[in-house]
Amino acid sequence: MDRPTVLVVDDTPINLDVVQELLHDQCLLRTASNGKQGLEIAGATPRPDLILLDVMMPGLDGHEVCRRLKADPATCGIPVIFLTGKSDTADEELGFSLGAVDYITKPISAPILRARVQAQLRLKQGADFLRDKAAFLEQEVARRTAQVLAVQDVTTLVMASLAETRDAETSNHILRTQRYVKMLAWKLCTHPRFSATLTPRHIELLYRAAALHDIGKAGIPDRILLKPGKLSGEEFEIMKTHTTLGRDAIANAENALGVHVDFLSLAKEIAYSHQEKWDGTGYPLGVAGDAIPISGRIMAVADVYDALISRRVHKEAMSHEQAVLIIQASRGRHFDPDVVDAFLGAQDNIKSIAMAFADSGADLHRKSLYAKLAQV
Repeated sequence: MDRPTVLVVDDTPINLDVVQELLHDQCLLRTASNGKQGLEIAGATPRPDLILLDVMMPGLDGHEVCRRLKADPATCGIPVIFLTGKSDTADEELGFSLGAVDYITKPISAPILRARVQAQLRLKQGADFLRDKAAFLEQEVARRTAQVLAVQDVTTLVMASLAETRDAETSNHILRTQRYVKMLAWKLCTHPRFSATLTPRHIELLYRAAALHDIGKAGIPDRILLKPGKLSGEEFEIMKTHTTLGRDAIANAENALGVHVDFLSLAKEIAYSHQEKWDGTGYPLGVAGDAIPISGRIMAVADVYDALISRRVHKEAMSHEQAVLIIQASRGRHFDPDVVDAFLGAQDNIKSIAMAFADSGADLHRKSLYAKLAQV
């Protein structure tokens, strides 16, 4: 282990010599003959482990040097022992009030100096170990948390993509809608109606949970899910169950874990409520207005917009401009008016997301082929 470094600040050369003679076998010594030089050495790297500081010096006295050391975040953690000829109780109280850890009076007693210096160096070593250990543990927790979140995100995307392989959509639909949702949430987070809910943490959870909004489609028969024409009334009733199927599938996963997970709770909420409409004509519950969870209201706009601009087995893709007009026309009927306003305000960014994560020709060919096979 490296030997500790002690800085001695004293304007009297003989005092510096005495301290050096007494401590040279315990530590590495650096010396300064005035307060200004002492501050410069203390602030340089590597910093000393302990400072022995004379009180009575011309220019900056020891008290002022100590004040400045403790006021600087770079040096405030270095322990200071005052060395002084002043022995009044008031002088000692002042020294301790300025942040000193000990107070040694002159003439210096060799055993006392050595013992107190050794004690403070051991305390400093222990404090440094605990600080470094805490920093290491904090970094390790952050690293492992990032790993867990990465695994969770990949697992979520895989689960959602498996459901999408049976639909007329591609996995890019998931990537796009996640980003639309995040964009809209940030746009709404300062709005009085949404600010209490849409905190930065909630928005991040919302972004990740949005990937599972259509997980329930895995339970819908191909003859309905991939039907190229309009669904019959009976078929549509079956299609509507994907919201409940999705919520229940996520709930079963949460129950299997045996613990409450905010991410899964929000995913259930989105899966169950994103087909509700502002005017109460949606499903599965037919609730209206603010009774629809915020997550469902945001997801509804994101999901419908992406459906409009995307090619499906039963329709061609619309342009961004056509989709925007439809979203705008549905303000206050299908969608929360404020969410639509946020969408309109962010439509350039929304369009950029759609272009950045556009479906490839291979994706569309694969989906078209699967749809044809499902009709055989």
